[in-house]
This record gives sequence, C-alpha cells and structure tokens, in this order.
Amino acid sequence: MKIGFIGLGNMGGPMAKNLAAAGHDVTGFDVAGVTVEGVAQAASAPDAAQGADIVVTMLPDGPILRRVAAEVIPAMQAGAVLVDCSTVDVESARAVAEQAQAAGLGFVDAPVSGGIGGAQAGTLTFMAGGAERDFATALPLFEIMGQKAVHCGGAGSGQAAKICNNMILGISMLGVCEAFGLAQKLGLDAQKMFDVVSTSSGSCWSINTYCPVPGVGPKTPADNDYKPGFAAELMLKDLNLSQAAAGAADADTPMGAHAAALYAAFVEGGGKGRDFSAVLPWLAGRHRGE
Repeated sequence: MKIGFIGLGNMGGPMAKNLAAAGHDVTGFDVAGVTVEGVAQAASAPDAAQGADIVVTMLPDGPILRRVAAEVIPAMQAGAVLVDCSTVDVESARAVAEQAQAAGLGFVDAPVSGGIGGAQAGTLTFMAGGAERDFATALPLFEIMGQKAVHCGGAGSGQAAKICNNMILGISMLGVCEAFGLAQKLGLDAQKMFDVVSTSSGSCWSINTYCPVPGVGPKTPADNDYKPGFAAELMLKDLNLSQAAAGAADADTPMGAHAAALYAAFVEGGGKGRDFSAVLPWLAGRHRGE
C-alpha cells in the first residue's frame, strides 16, 4: 500500500519504520523534521497524505488531531482511510470521523497499548473503532505494527476502550506501589513479596510484567532509573481523559478520580519525564517529607 504517516515521534517513528520494512511505500511528516529509516520525507502533512491508500496519524492530543485532520482530509483521495492511532478524547475522534465520512473517506480510531518498546518490536495492541470495512482495510497494517487488533465498535469506540484500559492500569499501578511500600515498612523482602503476589490473587500486569521495584521480576523501567517506558505525564493525560469521559457519561469513577489526582501531584512534584511506575519512590519520599 501507499501510506502517509503523520507524527514520527517516539511511537510513530518506529511504527512507520516497521511498515516500510514490511515493503509498504511510506511517506512521513513530522513538525520536528524527524527522519525515519525507509520512510520518504514529505514537506507537509497534506503532502504526506496525497495519493495515499491509508493515512496514519500519531499525534499528542485531540485539538492537534482536529487541526491536522482539517489539513489532510481535503488532500486525501476518495475511498482512502484515515487511521488515527493517537490517544485523544472520544468527542475529537467522532468529530474527525464525521469529517472523513463527509469527504468520502473511511476512518478508524485505533489508539495503542504497549509503549515505545511495543512500537519498536511491532507488538502493540490496537483498540479500533469505526466501520467494519475500514477496520478490515487497516488490519494488515495493524498486523505489521502490532500483535493484536480488536474492533471495538463504531467511531470513538477505540478511544473509549483505551481510556478505560489505562484507567485500570493507573489505578492498579498505584495499588502495587502502595503495597510494596507497605511491605517494605513491614520488613518483607521485595523479591518474596513478588514471588507471592505474582502467583496469587493480587497478580496483575503492574506486578507480573511491569514491576515498579528495581531488580524484581522481569526487566522494567525501574531497572533503568525509571526512564520511560510510559511517561507519568502520559498516564496523567489518559486518566484526565477518562475523567472527562466519565463526567460526560455520568459514570461514577471515584478510584479513577483519585488516581488522576495522585498522578497530577506526582507530575507536578518532579515526576514529569519519569516512568509512571516511579510513583513508588515518590510515595516513599512523600512519606519522609522529601
């Protein structure tokens, strides 16, 4: 396929590279002028979109997505599909879907899970919303960039699934960090704690795969001085999106609200640029009054 790829940052760059390595004709654009191996460089977002069968966007937030969509949709050929892999608010995803459909284009909102490592390894999970035919068109690309793609429903459903998933992740990571902090205070060895919990009812991804304690379990950002990984400010962004969605849907999410408040305090208190699991040493330091 001929693919336009807009947004070649820490996530988009490796994703575009994997598509090019698989033999697709990929033209990319990034406002920072980033270049990616195997990807032709366009002078603008509309230039990258022109003549493409599929245009993929990986952008920071909803307002930027809306702005880029307004530029690229008029440049896209009829019948092409716009696939947005950003994590944005559900309303922005649905608004862009309506614009694309009005222009005779397909649209899929397909946020991802798996972080920078997953983007590089091509093991992302895609949560997709949109028409079945548009999902089927994009599926071969998802299979290159990731290991799993789930069609969650109509436009905006991918974003809904992503923010619900990451609300669980934020809440569970805080619980894991609090438990390890308590275990330490009670004199329990961190490795013994891991050995018990990882095979017991407290088992979860935040323990088994992404343990926030250095030297315990599989290698994680905790073993690399908490360099992300998944940055704390991105977790805060997703938790804020979940709370905005909860407010709009009149859903009661007290744990999600508390997680958002704690991550806001962490980011403001020096956590920006650190992995979201670095909330563990932050909580310990907060207890000591640091």
